[in-house]
Amino acid sequence: MSIGYLILFVTGTLMARLPREVSIRPSLYDFHKSIAILVMAVLTWRILVLLRVWWRKYTKKFPKFTTEWLKTVALHTSLYIFMWAVPIAGFLLSNSYKSNNVSFFGILLPDIFPQNSAMVEIGRSLHFWLAYTFLAFIILHTIQQRKVVISLWRKFAKAINVQTSLSRD
Repeated sequence: MSIGYLILFVTGTLMARLPREVSIRPSLYDFHKSIAILVMAVLTWRILVLLRVWWRKYTKKFPKFTTEWLKTVALHTSLYIFMWAVPIAGFLLSNSYKSNNVSFFGILLPDIFPQNSAMVEIGRSLHFWLAYTFLAFIILHTIQQRKVVISLWRKFAKAINVQTSLSRD
């Protein structure tokens, strides 16, 4: 999930800054939208699996409603809401701007929202502000999970060092 959203943030930032005359801009938009659809499909599957796990876990034994547990649940719930809301705002922007322009790697998808020029600016603002608020929550989550992040970074650096030393030999 994190790699998918990283790709979406990078391509979204890049394509928004490119001048309209740049030839790869439309292809970048199509790629961005296709990755968004893929990530949303995986996200939907992941949410369904997590709900099943939660149901099985918490029907057997209720959680201890500590402050730490509530903060963790609130943060993760917010992250999942943003993971859904940012692409939906992007679809609102795309569909409002031009009908039938969202495709999944070339397969044209039906519109979720009707074409409506009055909604374009609302969709653009929602997509922008939700994305950067989502990024702020990702940073909070990274800070909260700093021990895990440091451990993963060390494993990644070690794997890179091993790969580099193997390629030298």
